[in-house]
Amino acid sequence: MTLPKHSLSAGAVVLNDQDEVLLIKGPRRGWEFPGGIVELGETIHDGIIREVKEETGIDIEVVKFCGIYQNTEAGVCATCWLAKAVGGEMETSSESLEVGFFPLEEALKKVTWSNFRERIIKILNEKEHPFYVAF
Repeated sequence: MTLPKHSLSAGAVVLNDQDEVLLIKGPRRGWEFPGGIVELGETIHDGIIREVKEETGIDIEVVKFCGIYQNTEAGVCATCWLAKAVGGEMETSSESLEVGFFPLEEALKKVTWSNFRERIIKILNEKEHPFYVAF
């Protein structure tokens, strides 16, 4: 039997008390919302909390699951979450050259990679939940 050759990722739109969106500026894709690959033996819930903390220094509370994207060519299933900031202090990492909270309109202008802007819009639109997009 051959083991599956795909990965599961989790990304979150994190809002602060002013409803600003947490973004990171990564070295490869520019501005995006935080997230990454869920590690073997880790729950998706724990994975998104860990990824946001590692990339931004911010502690989050997961609010809800919002949807999933599947990229069959790359072998990735990307889960999308809504979360709220509950603590921590902003800091950069090897995966985030800059970190900040931005008003929605400004955040959407900053995010230019692939369909990440579309993901933010869908995550923040409760009528879209849950959504599934195959590509």
